[in-house]
Amino acid sequence: MRYSEQDAPAGEERGEEIEQASDLNTTTPASRGTAFLLLALATLFWAGNWVLGRALREVFEPNALNLWRWSIAAIALAPFALPRLRGKLPAIRRSAGMLLVLSFLGVALFQSLVYTGLKTTTAVNAVLLNSSFPAFMLLCSWAIESERATPRQLGGMLISLAGILVILSRGEPASLARLEVHSGDALILLAMPVWGVYSVLLKRRPPELDGIAFLFLISVIGVVLLIPAFAVEAAFAPPRWPGAEGLAGALYVGLAASVGAFICWNRGVAIVGANAAGFTIHLLPVFGTLLAILFLGESFRLFHALGIATILAGVLVATRPAAARRG
Repeated sequence: MRYSEQDAPAGEERGEEIEQASDLNTTTPASRGTAFLLLALATLFWAGNWVLGRALREVFEPNALNLWRWSIAAIALAPFALPRLRGKLPAIRRSAGMLLVLSFLGVALFQSLVYTGLKTTTAVNAVLLNSSFPAFMLLCSWAIESERATPRQLGGMLISLAGILVILSRGEPASLARLEVHSGDALILLAMPVWGVYSVLLKRRPPELDGIAFLFLISVIGVVLLIPAFAVEAAFAPPRWPGAEGLAGALYVGLAASVGAFICWNRGVAIVGANAAGFTIHLLPVFGTLLAILFLGESFRLFHALGIATILAGVLVATRPAAARRG
């Protein structure tokens, strides 16, 4: 199974296109250590985006923060991407519909759902629910590509679902019976299949575009798609200048969580391969929880621990090679 990063919608997972350049049998321990350091750094950048999305909830409305993020990313990528787009116009025209869909799902919709959810739920809850993505990835692969899940994968999804319910109920099953699921948690959970569909459709992106050119294009298209939503949002909550702290936060999510994480992730995947790199995604809830406790003063409770342990147990069941269980 392939893992993707939910916070960095739009290209950080591009590592599979350069996976063929890696040779696990010839990489030195030093280079592998550097690779995993880069992968961990990318995950830390993404975790910071989730925590900042919560911290900036009073400074930016969700679509405004998302617009800032991808505008900054597009500007930063332009000097590197534009030369790579020379002669690629025919390929872009042929794939215009798919680029539009990927931009809508990965740039506009996914992160807006996340930022909206973070207005009413804690960053700890959000990053832990994010760990449910592998289960949704299996469902989306089955629905779109007719990739049938194995009994082991189905069992893993059910276990992960139990962990999601623990977090959604905040350790009180009776609240689920009364349908008392917090709106923020529901939006974060809704964002997971959105990212799953985006991830499955990535294989249909134009192969003529490398990772940087592709990320730049869908960033630009995503910004255009976000403008109407931002305008409607602004009619009800007029935007204001974010101030020094808000501007610093916007620069972080645009540069570190998008461009910087993308560069670290791709370089790490080039050395160790996508499968090995995918497991580092599970550092996101760890980093996110620690950052939320340190900078937001949020608490980590027993139901969080039970929920994340159950979700990760389901992921391990679903992704563990069958041969590893013999003997």
